[in-house]
Amino acid sequence: MPLRILHNDKRIDEMKEEVDARGLACPQPVIMAKRTIEERGNCVVIVDDEAARENVCRMAESLGCDVRVEEKNGAAYIHISRDNVDKVWEEKEPSAGPTVVVFPYDKMGRGDDELGMLLMRAFLHTLGEVSPRSDVMIFFNAGVKLVTEESEVLDDLHSLEKQGMGILVCGTCLDYFGLKDNLKVGVVSNMYDIAETMLSAGRVIRI
Repeated sequence: MPLRILHNDKRIDEMKEEVDARGLACPQPVIMAKRTIEERGNCVVIVDDEAARENVCRMAESLGCDVRVEEKNGAAYIHISRDNVDKVWEEKEPSAGPTVVVFPYDKMGRGDDELGMLLMRAFLHTLGEVSPRSDVMIFFNAGVKLVTEESEVLDDLHSLEKQGMGILVCGTCLDYFGLKDNLKVGVVSNMYDIAETMLSAGRVIRI
């Protein structure tokens, strides 16, 4: 249905494809939104989950879209305008991507847990000093314990984030371990973002 959107230049009645993603777990809302942007252009994505809202907005903004969120009837209506999408896609080159370090465990290596934690602390403390530096860190499975309350490496992770290093944290994993409310550093992400980041990386290093 047409949505009546008022702009400063007085354009109204902008037609937008509606994507109802209420009740769907990530990454499905993100996938549906991206597909609609590619096929139809401007759209309105309806979600009723905070994580889905953040993930859809982040995906659209990464494509150069204008994003506006409207709250009504207990849901978020994410208005996405495709004005700059084609330019962003054209500018992307299949050149060497970022260096991505993934953390599927909360300790480094297998064997002795105490030693593994000692090595993990040393690695993260050193990561900001070595060159070349990584661009993104991804935490999933037991690795999400490193970015939550009571983690022994939070100070180093905060320091790395301040240096501009991206930190993506698997939302499904946080839910599984009951740690979603304990996240202290990084951005709650989803499998779509994680897969896209890893597949576009120049190097993926697994700890």
